[in-house]
Amino acid sequence: MQHFDGKVAVVTGGASGIGLALGRRFAAEGMKVVLADIEKQALDDAVDQLRASDAEVHGVVTDVSDGDQVQALADEAVARFGAVHVVCNNAGVGAGGSAWDMPLSTWQWVLGVNLWGVIHGIRAFVPILLQQEEGYLVNTASVAGLVAAPYMAPYNASKHAVVAISESVHHELAFAGAHVKVSVLCPAWVKTRIAESARNRPADLRDDGDAAAGGAAVLQQLIDQGIEPDVVAEKVLAAMRAEQFWIFTHDDEGDFWVELVTSRLESVRGRTNPALRLP
Repeated sequence: MQHFDGKVAVVTGGASGIGLALGRRFAAEGMKVVLADIEKQALDDAVDQLRASDAEVHGVVTDVSDGDQVQALADEAVARFGAVHVVCNNAGVGAGGSAWDMPLSTWQWVLGVNLWGVIHGIRAFVPILLQQEEGYLVNTASVAGLVAAPYMAPYNASKHAVVAISESVHHELAFAGAHVKVSVLCPAWVKTRIAESARNRPADLRDDGDAAAGGAAVLQQLIDQGIEPDVVAEKVLAAMRAEQFWIFTHDDEGDFWVELVTSRLESVRGRTNPALRLP
Protein backbone atom coordinates (compact mmCIF):
# COMPACT_ATOMS: atom_id res chain seq x y z
CA MET A 1 0.00 0.00 0.00
CA GLN A 2 1.56 3.23 -1.18
CA HIS A 3 -1.17 5.81 -0.68
CA PHE A 4 -2.89 6.42 2.65
CA ASP A 5 -4.50 9.83 2.34
CA GLY A 6 -8.28 9.61 2.65
CA LYS A 7 -8.30 5.93 3.55
CA VAL A 8 -9.77 4.52 6.77
CA ALA A 9 -7.82 2.71 9.48
CA VAL A 10 -9.17 0.79 12.47
CA VAL A 11 -6.80 0.19 15.40
CA THR A 12 -7.70 -1.91 18.44
CA GLY A 13 -5.91 -1.23 21.70
CA GLY A 14 -5.81 2.30 20.33
CA ALA A 15 -5.97 4.32 23.54
CA SER A 16 -2.29 3.97 24.43
CA GLY A 17 1.06 2.48 23.52
CA ILE A 18 1.60 1.06 20.05
CA GLY A 19 -2.08 1.42 19.15
CA LEU A 20 -2.17 5.15 19.84
CA ALA A 21 1.14 5.61 18.03
CA LEU A 22 -0.32 3.84 14.99
CA GLY A 23 -3.36 6.10 15.15
CA ARG A 24 -1.15 9.19 15.25
CA ARG A 25 0.97 7.98 12.35
CA PHE A 26 -2.02 7.07 10.19
CA ALA A 27 -3.63 10.42 10.94
CA ALA A 28 -0.42 12.18 9.90
CA GLU A 29 -0.78 10.42 6.54
CA GLY A 30 -4.24 11.92 6.13
CA MET A 31 -6.17 8.80 7.07
CA LYS A 32 -9.48 8.70 8.88
CA VAL A 33 -8.92 6.72 12.07
CA VAL A 34 -11.17 4.59 14.25
CA LEU A 35 -9.62 3.86 17.63
CA ALA A 36 -11.03 0.98 19.68
CA ASP A 37 -10.21 0.25 23.30
CA ILE A 38 -11.84 -1.22 26.38
CA GLU A 39 -10.76 1.72 28.57
CA LYS A 40 -13.27 4.52 27.93
CA GLN A 41 -11.54 7.48 29.57
CA ALA A 42 -8.18 6.68 27.98
CA LEU A 43 -9.95 6.23 24.64
CA ASP A 44 -11.70 9.60 24.96
CA ASP A 45 -8.35 11.23 25.75
CA ALA A 46 -6.70 9.57 22.75
CA VAL A 47 -9.49 10.72 20.43
CA ASP A 48 -9.17 14.28 21.76
CA GLN A 49 -5.41 14.16 21.21
CA LEU A 50 -5.76 13.17 17.58
CA ARG A 51 -8.58 15.63 16.92
CA ALA A 52 -6.36 18.40 18.26
CA SER A 53 -4.11 17.74 15.26
CA ASP A 54 -7.13 18.11 12.92
CA ALA A 55 -7.43 14.36 12.36
CA GLU A 56 -10.76 12.75 11.52
CA VAL A 57 -11.00 10.21 14.32
CA HIS A 58 -13.73 8.23 16.00
CA GLY A 59 -13.54 6.17 19.20
CA VAL A 60 -15.45 2.98 19.91
CA VAL A 61 -15.31 1.27 23.29
CA THR A 62 -14.65 -2.38 22.45
CA ASP A 63 -13.79 -5.56 24.31
CA VAL A 64 -12.00 -7.50 21.57
CA SER A 65 -12.51 -10.81 23.38
CA ASP A 66 -16.21 -10.45 22.54
CA GLY A 67 -16.93 -11.26 18.90
CA ASP A 68 -20.21 -9.34 18.90
CA GLN A 69 -18.43 -6.19 20.06
CA VAL A 70 -15.77 -6.52 17.36
CA GLN A 71 -18.46 -6.96 14.72
CA ALA A 72 -20.21 -3.88 16.11
CA LEU A 73 -16.89 -2.02 15.80
CA ALA A 74 -16.64 -3.02 12.13
CA ASP A 75 -20.24 -1.98 11.47
CA GLU A 76 -19.72 1.38 13.17
CA ALA A 77 -16.49 2.08 11.30
CA VAL A 78 -18.22 1.51 7.96
CA ALA A 79 -21.28 3.51 9.04
CA ARG A 80 -19.04 6.40 10.11
CA PHE A 81 -16.55 6.55 7.24
CA GLY A 82 -18.03 4.36 4.50
CA ALA A 83 -15.18 1.86 4.27
CA VAL A 84 -12.20 0.29 6.04
CA HIS A 85 -8.85 -0.08 4.27
CA VAL A 86 -6.41 -0.83 7.11
CA VAL A 87 -7.05 -2.95 10.21
CA CYS A 88 -4.57 -3.28 13.06
CA ASN A 89 -5.53 -6.07 15.46
CA ASN A 90 -3.30 -4.64 18.15
CA ALA A 91 -5.05 -4.97 21.53
CA GLY A 92 -3.04 -7.06 23.97
CA VAL A 93 -2.54 -7.90 27.65
CA GLY A 94 0.08 -9.74 29.64
CA ALA A 95 0.30 -11.81 32.82
CA GLY A 96 3.08 -13.86 34.37
CA GLY A 97 3.71 -16.86 36.55
CA SER A 98 4.39 -20.59 36.34
CA ALA A 99 2.25 -22.34 33.76
CA TRP A 100 0.95 -24.87 36.30
CA ASP A 101 0.28 -22.32 39.05
CA MET A 102 -1.60 -19.64 37.13
CA PRO A 103 -5.35 -19.91 37.51
CA LEU A 104 -7.43 -20.75 34.46
CA SER A 105 -8.82 -17.22 34.64
CA THR A 106 -5.39 -15.89 33.61
CA TRP A 107 -5.23 -18.21 30.62
CA GLN A 108 -8.77 -17.26 29.66
CA TRP A 109 -8.12 -13.53 29.95
CA VAL A 110 -4.84 -13.47 28.02
CA LEU A 111 -6.02 -15.81 25.28
CA GLY A 112 -9.34 -13.99 25.10
CA VAL A 113 -7.73 -10.65 24.31
CA ASN A 114 -4.51 -11.58 22.51
CA LEU A 115 -5.75 -14.54 20.46
CA TRP A 116 -9.52 -14.30 20.20
CA GLY A 117 -9.23 -10.54 19.67
CA VAL A 118 -7.25 -11.23 16.50
CA ILE A 119 -9.60 -14.03 15.41
CA HIS A 120 -12.63 -11.80 15.87
CA GLY A 121 -10.86 -8.97 14.05
CA ILE A 122 -10.05 -11.17 11.06
CA ARG A 123 -13.59 -12.52 10.85
CA ALA A 124 -15.20 -9.09 11.12
CA PHE A 125 -12.86 -7.04 8.94
CA VAL A 126 -11.28 -9.18 6.21
CA PRO A 127 -14.60 -9.41 4.29
CA ILE A 128 -14.73 -5.59 4.39
CA LEU A 129 -11.10 -5.25 3.27
CA LEU A 130 -11.82 -7.54 0.34
CA GLN A 131 -14.47 -5.09 -0.86
CA GLN A 132 -11.93 -2.27 -1.23
CA GLU A 133 -9.55 -1.60 -4.11
CA GLU A 134 -6.73 -2.32 -1.68
CA GLY A 135 -6.58 -3.37 1.94
CA TYR A 136 -4.09 -4.17 4.65
CA LEU A 137 -4.21 -6.29 7.79
CA VAL A 138 -1.62 -5.88 10.57
CA ASN A 139 -1.74 -8.33 13.47
CA THR A 140 0.32 -7.52 16.55
CA ALA A 141 2.17 -10.58 17.81
CA SER A 142 5.53 -10.31 19.61
CA VAL A 143 9.01 -11.78 19.61
CA ALA A 144 7.26 -13.99 22.16
CA GLY A 145 5.47 -15.41 19.14
CA LEU A 146 8.80 -16.71 17.83
CA VAL A 147 10.66 -17.64 21.02
CA ALA A 148 9.28 -18.77 24.37
CA ALA A 149 10.58 -17.28 27.60
CA PRO A 150 9.69 -18.70 31.04
CA TYR A 151 6.87 -17.46 33.26
CA MET A 152 4.70 -16.16 30.42
CA ALA A 153 3.17 -19.29 28.90
CA PRO A 154 -0.30 -17.83 28.14
CA TYR A 155 1.27 -14.79 26.49
CA ASN A 156 3.71 -16.93 24.51
CA ALA A 157 0.92 -19.26 23.41
CA SER A 158 -1.28 -16.39 22.27
CA LYS A 159 1.48 -14.70 20.30
CA HIS A 160 2.70 -17.92 18.66
CA ALA A 161 -0.90 -18.44 17.57
CA VAL A 162 -1.14 -14.92 16.15
CA VAL A 163 1.99 -15.53 14.07
CA ALA A 164 0.59 -18.84 12.77
CA ILE A 165 -2.82 -17.36 11.98
CA SER A 166 -1.23 -14.40 10.21
CA GLU A 167 0.84 -16.72 8.02
CA SER A 168 -2.26 -18.77 7.21
CA VAL A 169 -4.26 -15.69 6.25
CA HIS A 170 -1.33 -14.41 4.16
CA HIS A 171 -1.29 -17.67 2.19
CA GLU A 172 -5.07 -17.86 1.89
CA LEU A 173 -5.31 -14.34 0.48
CA ALA A 174 -2.45 -15.03 -1.92
CA PHE A 175 -4.08 -18.26 -3.15
CA ALA A 176 -7.31 -16.33 -3.70
CA GLY A 177 -5.47 -13.67 -5.70
CA ALA A 178 -6.73 -11.05 -3.25
CA HIS A 179 -5.33 -7.54 -3.10
CA VAL A 180 -5.38 -7.53 0.71
CA LYS A 181 -1.89 -7.76 2.22
CA VAL A 182 -0.88 -8.97 5.69
CA SER A 183 1.90 -8.10 8.12
CA VAL A 184 2.64 -9.54 11.54
CA LEU A 185 4.23 -7.15 14.01
CA CYS A 186 6.70 -8.81 16.39
CA PRO A 187 7.88 -6.14 18.84
CA ALA A 188 10.46 -6.65 21.55
CA TRP A 189 10.48 -4.26 24.52
CA VAL A 190 8.42 -1.15 23.83
CA LYS A 191 7.46 1.56 26.32
CA THR A 192 3.77 0.71 26.71
CA ARG A 193 1.39 0.11 29.61
CA ILE A 194 1.15 -3.65 29.10
CA ALA A 195 2.61 -4.27 32.56
CA GLU A 196 -0.44 -2.44 33.90
CA SER A 197 -2.93 -4.31 31.74
CA ALA A 198 -4.60 -5.88 34.78
CA ARG A 199 -6.30 -2.51 35.25
CA ASN A 200 -8.71 -3.60 32.51
CA ARG A 201 -9.04 -7.22 33.59
CA PRO A 202 -12.69 -8.28 33.94
CA ALA A 203 -13.86 -8.83 37.49
CA ASP A 204 -14.83 -12.44 36.79
CA LEU A 205 -11.32 -13.24 35.51
CA ARG A 206 -9.25 -11.51 38.17
CA ASP A 207 -6.19 -12.92 39.91
CA ASP A 208 -4.81 -10.65 42.63
CA GLY A 209 -2.09 -13.04 43.79
CA ASP A 210 1.47 -12.01 44.66
CA ALA A 211 2.92 -13.90 41.70
CA ALA A 212 1.05 -11.75 39.22
CA ALA A 213 2.16 -8.55 40.95
CA GLY A 214 5.78 -9.68 41.05
CA GLY A 215 5.77 -10.61 37.39
CA ALA A 216 4.37 -7.21 36.48
CA ALA A 217 7.15 -5.48 38.42
CA VAL A 218 9.86 -7.38 36.55
CA LEU A 219 8.11 -6.77 33.24
CA GLN A 220 7.93 -3.05 33.94
CA GLN A 221 11.71 -2.87 34.46
CA LEU A 222 12.27 -4.39 31.02
CA ILE A 223 9.66 -2.20 29.37
CA ASP A 224 11.30 0.92 30.79
CA GLN A 225 14.37 0.03 28.70
CA GLY A 226 12.32 -0.30 25.53
CA ILE A 227 11.84 1.89 22.48
CA GLU A 228 9.13 4.49 22.00
CA PRO A 229 5.85 3.39 20.39
CA ASP A 230 6.21 6.05 17.69
CA VAL A 231 9.33 4.22 16.45
CA VAL A 232 7.24 1.07 16.09
CA ALA A 233 4.51 2.92 14.20
CA GLU A 234 7.09 4.25 11.73
CA LYS A 235 8.35 0.72 11.11
CA VAL A 236 4.80 -0.52 10.55
CA LEU A 237 4.10 2.15 7.96
CA ALA A 238 7.37 1.39 6.15
CA ALA A 239 6.55 -2.33 6.13
CA MET A 240 3.09 -1.66 4.74
CA ARG A 241 4.56 0.40 1.91
CA ALA A 242 6.93 -2.47 1.13
CA GLU A 243 4.20 -5.11 1.62
CA GLN A 244 6.56 -6.80 4.08
CA PHE A 245 5.06 -9.63 6.13
CA TRP A 246 7.51 -9.72 9.06
CA ILE A 247 7.89 -6.54 11.10
CA PHE A 248 10.62 -6.52 13.75
CA THR A 249 11.20 -3.51 15.95
CA HIS A 250 14.75 -4.12 17.19
CA ASP A 251 16.59 -5.55 14.18
CA ASP A 252 18.79 -2.47 14.01
CA GLU A 253 19.92 -2.63 17.66
CA GLY A 254 22.62 -5.29 17.71
CA ASP A 255 20.32 -7.88 16.11
CA PHE A 256 19.95 -9.67 19.48
CA TRP A 257 16.33 -10.59 18.90
CA VAL A 258 16.92 -11.79 15.36
CA GLU A 259 19.83 -13.88 16.63
CA LEU A 260 17.58 -15.28 19.36
CA VAL A 261 15.01 -16.38 16.79
CA THR A 262 17.76 -17.82 14.59
CA SER A 263 19.15 -19.71 17.58
CA ARG A 264 15.75 -21.27 18.18
CA LEU A 265 15.49 -22.37 14.56
CA GLU A 266 18.94 -23.91 14.81
CA SER A 267 17.79 -25.76 17.94
CA VAL A 268 14.84 -27.17 15.99
CA ARG A 269 17.04 -28.15 13.06
CA GLY A 270 19.64 -29.80 15.32
CA ARG A 271 17.07 -31.38 17.66
CA THR A 272 18.83 -29.76 20.63
CA ASN A 273 17.07 -28.81 23.84
CA PRO A 274 15.92 -25.19 24.17
CA ALA A 275 18.46 -22.89 25.80
CA LEU A 276 17.59 -19.64 27.56
CA ARG A 277 19.47 -16.58 26.35
CA LEU A 278 19.09 -13.17 27.93
CA PRO A 279 19.76 -9.76 26.35
